Amino acid sequence: MTGATGFVGAETLDQALAAGLQVNALTRRAQPPRAHLKWVPGSLDDTAALDTLVRDADAVIHIAGVVNAPDREGFEAGNARGTMAVVDAMRKRGVRRLVHVSSLAAREPGMSDYGWSKELAERHVKASGLDWTIVRPPAIYGPNDQEMLELFRMAKRGIMLLPPGGRLSVIHVADLSRLLLTLACEKEQSQTRTYEADDATPGGWDHQEFGQAIGRAVGRNVRTFATPQWLLATGARLDRLVRGRNAKLTPDRVDYFCHPDWVVAKRKQPPKRLWTPQIPTEEGLKATVEAYRAKGWL
Repeated sequence: MTGATGFVGAETLDQALAAGLQVNALTRRAQPPRAHLKWVPGSLDDTAALDTLVRDADAVIHIAGVVNAPDREGFEAGNARGTMAVVDAMRKRGVRRLVHVSSLAAREPGMSDYGWSKELAERHVKASGLDWTIVRPPAIYGPNDQEMLELFRMAKRGIMLLPPGGRLSVIHVADLSRLLLTLACEKEQSQTRTYEADDATPGGWDHQEFGQAIGRAVGRNVRTFATPQWLLATGARLDRLVRGRNAKLTPDRVDYFCHPDWVVAKRKQPPKRLWTPQIPTEEGLKATVEAYRAKGWL
C-alpha cells in the first residue's frame, strides 16, 4: 500500500489490519510498529523501496498522490510519474493486481493541472498490462481530514462561502476504504474497470444543500453564499502571498472548485453486489464534527 500515512490511506490500513491482512506500507518517516504490518521506508521515487514494498504481494493499493502543488511539474511528479514507478515495480516482481486511486478531476484534464496529472496517471495504469481497477472518488470527508476542515470551521461561525452554483458527490472515508479493500481481494467483476463511488445520494448534492448539512452537523443555522470565481481567484493570489508554496487555495484549485458538475456517473458506480456505501452523509458529518472537536480542531 502506498499513501498509508495519509487521510484515506490510514483508514484503509486500519481496516486491512482489522481484517487480519498482512500489509506492507510505504512511509517517508519512522512509524510505530503494528502487528501484521511492515513499514517500508522510502518514497515513490525510490526504486529499491518500491521493490521491497511489492515483493511477494498479492495486490497493491496505490493511494499516494499530490492534491496540491505549486506547478504542473509538481503534480506530474507526485501523480503521474509516481504511479508509473509503482507500475514498473509491480511488473518487475510479477505482481498483477493493482487498485489505483484516482479522482473525479481526471474526467476534466483540461481544467486543472491536478486533473491533468490524475488523467495521465490513469493512462499509465491502463497501458500497464496489469489486472487493474481505477477508483475515482469525489469529495472525501471524515475524521482526520484537513482538506474540508475549513468548511466546518466556517459553518461553526454561521457563514459559509461556497463555490458558484453546481453539484457534487461526496463519500465517507470509511466507505471508500472498504471499497478499495474489496477490490484488492477480488478482480473477476472489476478488472479493467473505472469506478466512481459516492454516498448514493441521487444526483449528488447542491453546494448550498451540502453547506447546510455541514451546518446541521455543527449545530448551527448557516448562511451560505455562492462566491464568484473572480473572487476565489483573488483569494488564491492572497493565499499564495501569505503562505507561499504552502497555500491551500491555489488558482489550480479555484478552476477545479468552480466546475458545476462533480457528480459521479451512475453508469460508472460499482455493482451493488460488490459494494454499497453504509454511512449516510448526515450521520457521517456529525461523527466527523465529534472527531474534530475531540482533537481540538473545531
